[in-house]
Amino acid sequence: MTTRARSATKTARNAKAKPAAPKPFLRFHHSDALRAKTLAVLTALEQASDPEKHRDTLADLVVELTESGMDYYYLRALKLSKAGFVAEQSARLAMSGAVTLIGSVSRTFIQRMDSGQLLVVSRHIRDLTR
Repeated sequence: MTTRARSATKTARNAKAKPAAPKPFLRFHHSDALRAKTLAVLTALEQASDPEKHRDTLADLVVELTESGMDYYYLRALKLSKAGFVAEQSARLAMSGAVTLIGSVSRTFIQRMDSGQLLVVSRHIRDLTR
């Protein structure tokens, strides 16, 4: 066995032996309606005989969650700081452009995913809701 292989085996063994310490995280608050929609989309995808039929719905959800997160993390801070109307509007325009770009890229990738990949994305989003 090569040194690299022994090192990889040892690393894998150590990773199994030690439970991972919780990592810090940031979450954002979103509306009850968006939460209900999120859970409904994820449940429908996870229970579907063909998850690939839910690609568009999942892509729409990802865009909506992205918008909500950007609003919470960035625009809300500007409002709370009373940075002013011009600053808020400039930031809103910039965030809109960023969400449009991220949404387009996300949609492209989601449209190419197979059932297993869609289920992984669904599981990840569900984990974020806990």
